[in-house]
Amino acid sequence: MPNKLTQIRIILLHTFHPGNIGAAARAMKTMGLQELVLVNPDNFPHSEATSRAAGAKDILENLVIVDSLEEAIADCNQVFATSARQPHSFTRPSLSAEEVAEWINENQAEKIAIVFGGERDGMSRDEINLCQQILYIPGNEEYCVLNVSAAVQIVCYELFKRLAANENTTIIGSPVLASQKDLNNFYAHLEDLLTERQYIRPEQKSDSMVKLRSFINRAQPTSADIGLLRGMIKALSRQI
Repeated sequence: MPNKLTQIRIILLHTFHPGNIGAAARAMKTMGLQELVLVNPDNFPHSEATSRAAGAKDILENLVIVDSLEEAIADCNQVFATSARQPHSFTRPSLSAEEVAEWINENQAEKIAIVFGGERDGMSRDEINLCQQILYIPGNEEYCVLNVSAAVQIVCYELFKRLAANENTTIIGSPVLASQKDLNNFYAHLEDLLTERQYIRPEQKSDSMVKLRSFINRAQPTSADIGLLRGMIKALSRQI
């Protein structure tokens, strides 16, 4: 059975400096993580990334590059968006890096992704909306800005500290929570129905789906839950 640390996916969004990719890979390997995905990196592959990776060049050689966050997390059951400070404006669970490590330890069967925003703009609202929980790194309230590779190092350390300390670090059983792909298909189906019934009007900017996503994500739905909800939507969408 694989070690849980090796199954946690680290995702870097729109990385501008190639050196940060290499440094993140080095941080991952030092703490026992292996799975790295890049979403639209600005400049990769690059010699600076290879140089900063040092002994973690195998992480760079095996990483995956995709065009969107949706693609990067399609097979994941729980996705964490990272923040440098505890957010107050997001209507979803917020956990410290240490608390996230404990959550993962208690939910070993789930496929986990942890997403880090780009150096310039961080994560957009739409990108955060694709995630189930917020991972924050406590720091100085007057200046709580971390380099992305430093943030990766801190999170990976907390994961290693908790999961490597646990003798039972293997994945047991199959995933229980719904995958991101199933969730996105459900939300698309729901949005189509609500638009058709004019609850959401195309000509008006609405945050209804943002609120619905947040509400449903807080319930931590399983695949069976999403199947039930999609069955209800199909029944409601039939012509009477």
